Amino acid sequence: MIKNQKTAQIFTWIFTGIVLVLVGVMRKYKIDLGIDFSFLPPIHALLNSMCAVALIAAYYFIKNKDVEMHRKSIYVALGCSALFFICYILYHFTTEETKYCGEGLSRTIYFVFLITHIVLAGFSLPFILTTYFRAYRGDYVLHKKMARWIFPIWLYVAVSGPICYFMLMPCYR
Repeated sequence: MIKNQKTAQIFTWIFTGIVLVLVGVMRKYKIDLGIDFSFLPPIHALLNSMCAVALIAAYYFIKNKDVEMHRKSIYVALGCSALFFICYILYHFTTEETKYCGEGLSRTIYFVFLITHIVLAGFSLPFILTTYFRAYRGDYVLHKKMARWIFPIWLYVAVSGPICYFMLMPCYR
């Protein structure tokens, strides 16, 4: 694992750049792998939900000074987020986009959740990774300082994803 701060920062920004580029181009380009990946959206919601539960558990454990369980919960949250991202990219590179079919207030609510989810997911990624690397290096003072403000953002992203899925569910073919 990356112990050097400079290497961690370089990795964080390169990885974030790759993620943002992939998310930016996945709507324009489709790849035909000959497999129907339309089964993935509920898995996306499940992975995001599991991430949210792991984050809440991590918060509980650190408040109760159980650092080891906090660490394990964060690993679960990171793992769920990584699996989500892989499935999400696979789905969106292979499957046509589903448009929201609701109207009126529900449409406005859906797009508020969707837009804030997307923006905050992209914004938070480098800070989540930086917070993780700070703890991994043993820089707990800076880790704690950053975790206090990035935790609620990451939790919002993990919760708003399934909300968007459930609101979009009636629109899937």
